[in-house]
Amino acid sequence: MKNILHIISSPRQQESSSIKLGNRIIEKLLTQYPGSSVTTHNLSQTHYPPLQEAQIAAFKTPPNALNAEQQQLLSLSNKAVAQLAEADILVIGSPLYNFTIPAGLKAWLDHIVRPGLTFTYENGKPQGLLKVQQVYLALAANGVYSDGPTKHWDFAEPYLRHILGFIGLSNITTFRVEGGGIPGIMETALEKGLESVQL
Repeated sequence: MKNILHIISSPRQQESSSIKLGNRIIEKLLTQYPGSSVTTHNLSQTHYPPLQEAQIAAFKTPPNALNAEQQQLLSLSNKAVAQLAEADILVIGSPLYNFTIPAGLKAWLDHIVRPGLTFTYENGKPQGLLKVQQVYLALAANGVYSDGPTKHWDFAEPYLRHILGFIGLSNITTFRVEGGGIPGIMETALEKGLESVQL
């Protein structure tokens, strides 16, 4: 049995290919690990505000020195970090918006990348502190970015791999639905993406 955390970042809900792909990954995981628990966190329903000066200062304040205002500023971030720390498997679904991730997913990442909590420079170099066993990325795009002449336009997967690795999550597998806006490809893009999920 595993604790599975599913992060949804598309605002399109039932029409979203990244959500459908993420759900397929969850289905496969539940087949592989019967009885596992799944927590779904929809970022279009939870607003993570852009980081401001006061919140950054709170990030850098020792826990025993936080005042009441700082504790309130950190409450949403602390919940997100705790949720992630409890997960054995993380599934992140994301569309590619303007060749990168949606603002809501970036904001969530800004709230979980925390000095002294999810990473440290204690030994003179960055060290991730989280221990999630496996990460799956469910990416959806109107173009084709996994290969070919536009591969270098994809800033989503390289960024996600880098920032997740920075906090200790380096065992990452990516599945894609791509070509969703290209005639001749779009007609079967979702089907092929779902069929590609083999764990």
